[in-house]
Amino acid sequence: MTALPLIKVTMTDLLDLLRSPWPWWVGGPLIGLTVPLLLWIGNKGFGISANLRHACAALLPDAAKPGFFRYNWRAEAWNLTFAAGLILGGLLAGLVFANPEPTRLTAAGAASVQALGVQVRPGLVPAELTDLSNPGVWLLLGVSGLLVGFGTRYGGGCTSGHAITGLSTLQRPSLLATASFFAGGILSANLLLPLFLTVIR
Repeated sequence: MTALPLIKVTMTDLLDLLRSPWPWWVGGPLIGLTVPLLLWIGNKGFGISANLRHACAALLPDAAKPGFFRYNWRAEAWNLTFAAGLILGGLLAGLVFANPEPTRLTAAGAASVQALGVQVRPGLVPAELTDLSNPGVWLLLGVSGLLVGFGTRYGGGCTSGHAITGLSTLQRPSLLATASFFAGGILSANLLLPLFLTVIR
């Protein structure tokens, strides 16, 4: 009998694997399988925006807590833990396992972004949108935060709750909400973002 060859994996190989972009057919199924797994484990509906309510309910003193935040938030502690894991994973991906290569865009995509005055550099967020010394960036963050915050409360959830959990459980309001998310994204990318970038510049 011949011995099977041992696969030698060094730490450098592992870091290279974690830093390189993964194909969609790895990340997509992992995200998609999270929803049925949570439902199967404990009938838990997946959603991220609800954590803002849970955090306020946990942190606000009882005397100053409006009725909207008076509920058993401890029953949703698993969702807060899930969100904390997402933040930790994002920090690891952005700081420890960051891909040093420039963001991969098609020539047409790069030209479209550069026409807005944004330079394509390594990383996912353009430096023009993270320069906190620029008052226009604060305005952009404030308006964007208000729009996202209002939209998630008005729609009763965010993309993770509606587009992942709601659609997978065939809920008609989630179909309407998801279509609205996409329409809002197209409107923002093509009309609002160029306006905001002129303010920043």
